[in-house]
Amino acid sequence: MAAEGGPTTMLVAGGTDLYPNLKRRQFAADTLVGLTQLRDLHEVRGDAASGFEIGAAVTLSAISRHPGVHAGYAEAAGLVSSPPLRNAGTIGGNLCVDTRCNYYNMTHEWRKAAGFCMKKDGDICLVAPSSPRCWAVSSSDTAPMAIALGATVVLAGTDGERELPVAALYRDDGIDYLVKQPWEVVTALRLPPVDGLRTAYVKLRRRGSIDFPIAGCGVALRLDGDVVQSARVVLSAVASYPVEAHGAAKLLVGARLDDEVISAAADAAAKPAKPLDNADLDYFWRKKMVRVVVEEALRKAAARAV
Repeated sequence: MAAEGGPTTMLVAGGTDLYPNLKRRQFAADTLVGLTQLRDLHEVRGDAASGFEIGAAVTLSAISRHPGVHAGYAEAAGLVSSPPLRNAGTIGGNLCVDTRCNYYNMTHEWRKAAGFCMKKDGDICLVAPSSPRCWAVSSSDTAPMAIALGATVVLAGTDGERELPVAALYRDDGIDYLVKQPWEVVTALRLPPVDGLRTAYVKLRRRGSIDFPIAGCGVALRLDGDVVQSARVVLSAVASYPVEAHGAAKLLVGARLDDEVISAAADAAAKPAKPLDNADLDYFWRKKMVRVVVEEALRKAAARAV
């Protein structure tokens, strides 16, 4: 149905991102295809030893309370928005959540008065007017943690199913931010076995609830004693896609996880973060705070029992 309907037909599950965007006329859809009646999308299969396959329509609140899922992933799901919206919002929806910008996420009347941006109805980026591209930021909380875990996502479309790493789901483009085709349905997220991984997610936002991240960090560590065997550090809300801090991981692997190494890794992780004046609070301060959330995530992961 989505393929036949074309660009004015959109898929909806929880609707916590879609409906507000429709209300603000950020999306132009005349047909919605509901996914909530697809039973397989509501199932969680597997266990901590073998890994989990989470249906895309499983709610964020359900995963945040699941006893066997990686602690960091449950943590990320539990920090999305507010309790009522987590009861409706879905795992698949949060992976695909629209990119955000101060000039885009406003009412239609505000945007009309200020001048439309290229993400909707305009032809320039109001954050960087000389840039040929949109700089709206990726604001998913669960995506960085899924990438840090090496998770994969299953997509179903008119040509059948395909599976790809969650990291490959995103493009560095504020408008065309997903490789998923509009008619493809995210059907499942596959998480690897827990298998000794220590994970954590830390989110920075203005308020303790409701707000999108202005900086977030997902961490997955494997330790042998206090020596790091493997590490992945992934940032949210600092670019148009979740940014993996490869420099930080390189510093961590093979090192003893002491204060000096954690500090150096946090410094390295902050380098690829390039916040712009398109999200909440001052972007110079947000750049400094990237280092803080990375350090906190590393310490939290390291302190967790296996």
